[in-house]
Amino acid sequence: MSRIGKQPILIPEGVTLKIEGEKVVVSGSKGEVILTISPGIEVKINDGEVSCQMKTGPASVWGLSRTLINNAIIGVSQGWTKTLEMVGVGFRANVEGEELVLTVGFSHPVRFKAPAGVSFSVSENKIQVAGADKQLVGETAARLRKIRPPEPYKGKGIKFEGEKIRRKMGKVVKAIGGVGAAGGKP
Repeated sequence: MSRIGKQPILIPEGVTLKIEGEKVVVSGSKGEVILTISPGIEVKINDGEVSCQMKTGPASVWGLSRTLINNAIIGVSQGWTKTLEMVGVGFRANVEGEELVLTVGFSHPVRFKAPAGVSFSVSENKIQVAGADKQLVGETAARLRKIRPPEPYKGKGIKFEGEKIRRKMGKVVKAIGGVGAAGGKP
């Protein structure tokens, strides 16, 4: 077992951390993140470091709590970003206030409102989702991708940057190959 929970977390300059019962409030230049810690975990702050001690419960919750606090500290100091790519002719996106307006092959533009603490930026065919809460940024990016997921034949749709789309052969390509064309025997 790795015992990630044992490792202390350094609090960088400009980040404040408060413990209010079972809640940990982390605030910094990029925003504020509020975490609910499991009752079996005790969080202590001493000399610019945060440490988690396990009182009761499974060790996995200990490591999870430490990682969630670390992600919150990174989020409020540096921020988290996810980049999505739009692939398809005429696929466009632009930001209007706090809304992202997508033109992705439907008969109407799709309006997507940013949750509190998340912002969008668009350049060419890329959409960048940014915020302090890692879980919220990832969830928002996944919801954006779900609007028009990449299809397996041409790869058109919204995908994560660097995501490999598993492509399928079309019927014409199968027919040229000879094997398995239209259900016949080779």
